[in-house]
Formats: sequence, C-alpha cells, structure tokens
Amino acid sequence: MSKTGFIGLGNMGSGMAHNLVDKGVKLNIFTRSRSKMDPFIEKGAYGHENVKSLVEDSGIILACLPDIKTSVEVFLGKNGILSAAKPGTIIVDHSTVDVETSKLIWEKSLDKNVYFIDAPISGGPIGAKEGTLTIMCGGDSIAFEKAKVIFDKMGTNVVHMGGPGTGTSMKIVNQLLTSVNTVAAMEAAILAEKSGIDLNSAAEILSKSFGSSRMVERNMPIYMKKKFENSSAPVRNIIKDLKIISDMSDQLHLELPLTNLSLELFEETNKLEINEPDIASVALHINKISKKQRGLNE
Repeated sequence: MSKTGFIGLGNMGSGMAHNLVDKGVKLNIFTRSRSKMDPFIEKGAYGHENVKSLVEDSGIILACLPDIKTSVEVFLGKNGILSAAKPGTIIVDHSTVDVETSKLIWEKSLDKNVYFIDAPISGGPIGAKEGTLTIMCGGDSIAFEKAKVIFDKMGTNVVHMGGPGTGTSMKIVNQLLTSVNTVAAMEAAILAEKSGIDLNSAAEILSKSFGSSRMVERNMPIYMKKKFENSSAPVRNIIKDLKIISDMSDQLHLELPLTNLSLELFEETNKLEINEPDIASVALHINKISKKQRGLNE
C-alpha cells in the first residue's frame, strides 16, 4: 500500500494527521517547523525535508494550509506538489481558499494527469482531533472514492459535492453562516445578560428552541468564561474567509448585507488589544459600541 503524504501541521492539520497515524495509515509528513514533526515521527510517521521528497514517496497527498498564497505556493510553486507528482497521483487541498484558486490548481493538475480534490473542512480543532470533521469535496468522482478511505479516518461527514470547486464553494457557504451566526449568538448573549437572565439558563433554553445553533453552543460558554485570548479559532481566520465571500459575492453580483456587516464587526474586533482573539470576542466590540451609544444618550 502506497504511503499518504500530509503537508501542514497547524491547528487543524496536526489533529488530522494524528488521526491518520493512529488509525494505521503509513504517513509521510512535512511542515516548515521541523519541531512540529517530531511527535508524529515518534508515532511512526516518516518526516521529510521538503515537499518534493514527500510527493515522490506518496500516492495521495493532503495539504492543510493557512491561506491562498501558501496553497498556490505549495501546489503550484517551483518546488511544489505538481512539480514532482507522478501521473495518477491524487492531491487534496483541505485549506479554505477561493474558488478561483481551487479551479486553477485543478486545471494545472490536468496537465500532469494528476487528480485534484478541493476538500475544505469544518469542525474546528476539536473535530480535527476527534476525527469528526465534515469534509466537503469537489473534483473527479473516481478519485474521490479512492481518497474517501483516507477522509473517513479524519471525518464523520464526508460528502462529494460535485465538480471542481464545489467543495470550496460549500465551505464558503458554511463560513458565511459561521460568521453571521457568531455575531447573532453574541448579540443574544449580551441581550440576555443585560436583561438579568442567567446565561447558563439561557444556553439551556436555546439548545431546545428555534434559536438553537452550533455557534450559540460553541460561543456562549466562551463569552461566559471571558476566555477570548490565544484561540485556535481566531478572528483573523474568519476575516480571511469573509473577504473571500465578499469577493465571490461581487463576482456573482450578489448583495449580502449581513455578511458585509459581520466583516466590519470582526475587523473592528481584531483591533482590540487581545492576542489571537477568539471569534466570540466580537461580543467585546458589540459591548463597546453599546457603551458608546449609551454615553451619547445620557
């Protein structure tokens, strides 16, 4: 059985790669920070010095990268994945990028007779660690079925959405709701708190009501504990995703007012003096502008 390659061991990639090693996959790994590879090598993974070395020893290659620039560099750069991939290799991008980037990598892959799958993920670092991710896939259906054996070791909801770029498009839709629902959840928490409602009781009621959402479930406890710093789901990531959504809506001639407002609120939140603020910290900015409004009315 040929080895699987994994590039990128950040907040999401590390949990995904641990699942693969723990579930018996012969795993090649590479990331720019050598020390991040050590725990995987101790478990039996094969560490590589560069992308080229990893690609030459892998039949399927997965990458989970922080941004569009890095994805383009890793997949299409001079010493990137496609520079060394053999015909028939399956290459997968789990990163959140724009549709144009996914389609560009797919088009370049065709020239090399390599199969590309855009397969962004949802579920956060906890889902990555527990192997319960949602994996949204676009690309060739035969390649998807082959790769699904690997995907199933990292996620519990693995879906082929359609042709190239459809996995990325679905992730963008998901991120729209994540951002808007986070803002709404924090507005609800603030309204409940200022109304004298115990937030634990509010969370319990909302969990069984029409107002329920995953973002209420995730973000309200963070708001109650006031633990906004050093987050594995920082505001900067949701800003990146919202800018992708904004560009896409412009291309499709769509007006998305809630999305645009969410971007504005998160950008202001990111100016607060907090190290790696969690997405729930948008509540701090909402409280800040509420105080300013109260001051104007007094």
